[in-house]
Amino acid sequence: MALAAKPDMRPANPDFSSGPCAKRPGFSLAALQGALLGRSHRAKEPKARLAEVIERSKAILGMPADWKLGIVPASDTGAVEMALWSLLGARPVDVLAFESFSEGWANDVVKQLKLKDARVLTADYGKLPDLAAVNPAHDLVLAWNGTTSGVRLPNADFIAADREGLVICDATSAAFAMDLPWQKLDVVTWSWQKVLGGEAAHGMLALSPRAVERLLSYKPAWPLPKIFRLTSGGKLIDGVFKGETINTPSMLCVEDALDGLRWAEGVGGLKALIARSEANLAAVAAFVAARDWVAFLAEDATTRSCTSICLKIVAPWFTALDAAGQAEAAKKLASLLEKEGVAFDIASYRDAPPGLRIWGGATVETADIAALLPWLDWAYAQVSAAHVAHAAE
Repeated sequence: MALAAKPDMRPANPDFSSGPCAKRPGFSLAALQGALLGRSHRAKEPKARLAEVIERSKAILGMPADWKLGIVPASDTGAVEMALWSLLGARPVDVLAFESFSEGWANDVVKQLKLKDARVLTADYGKLPDLAAVNPAHDLVLAWNGTTSGVRLPNADFIAADREGLVICDATSAAFAMDLPWQKLDVVTWSWQKVLGGEAAHGMLALSPRAVERLLSYKPAWPLPKIFRLTSGGKLIDGVFKGETINTPSMLCVEDALDGLRWAEGVGGLKALIARSEANLAAVAAFVAARDWVAFLAEDATTRSCTSICLKIVAPWFTALDAAGQAEAAKKLASLLEKEGVAFDIASYRDAPPGLRIWGGATVETADIAALLPWLDWAYAQVSAAHVAHAAE
């Protein structure tokens, strides 16, 4: 590719990180002026704000009325770990592992909890495991969207409606950007800093009636840290699902979460949020279709994420490099974009194949995606030319 002049347009917001993600359009710190700082989170008004996060989240997501939703420590990771340690062990478990975080859950199940009746169904980056191999008599642990691979589940057809096991779903990069099939899930987790661009530290844990029943009828063989406990004396600690958090939350983060939720309601709710994310994916897809140097990491178009949009470089000179050479070239490409101030934090995840990862969640404007894309061509041309020049020496 011949060297080209720098594009004229620049994204108004160059934040394309996959977490923490871009703030909602029009955000400023003025939106947080009402934060109840210096107050106890257990006082009436702060507790009401926490409960408001729960109720607004349930309403936007269309969560069934009989589900319970709570705010828990340690972001999505804490929410998933709480579910794994509290619920697993009652029956065999299948884990879908097809990218870094789902591989982490598999590691917890096999090496930390040391469950003997565990199967890990794996797939390389860009692919999904054999979904037909899932056993409905087993518990199932999965990520709805692979944040580090850009691969999402296309549907829930492989999950039996009359399943015996529970389905624990890490939905941190899917919630508020994809339709979640609540009737096929039993535990759903996410964090504030993904699709609605909130600040970090807090996770959301949603439980179906079946999951609650498991909590009340099954006691794990291992001790549970206080920070994981959802029951006491054989009863559900129901306050967790009414704004009584296990640990001390940041009321500044709570105010920010509410700001994001109100924005989501203002733009049209879940349907509009999904449409915004899908428009971002469509813009990238049109770009990729017209180029021969770049492709989606997700091989099947029906599995391509509209939030964590992962791209790989497929130019012959790049694929001929060894792993270290590919990693260095991809890093240079991302560094050029950051140096120009047009895209921050879009290098692929450290465990993923070298490439780019562009966040396309609902807080990202499609106009900013469109302004970014010509810069990918420009940066690629610089890296490619440098490689050719080096090879000729």
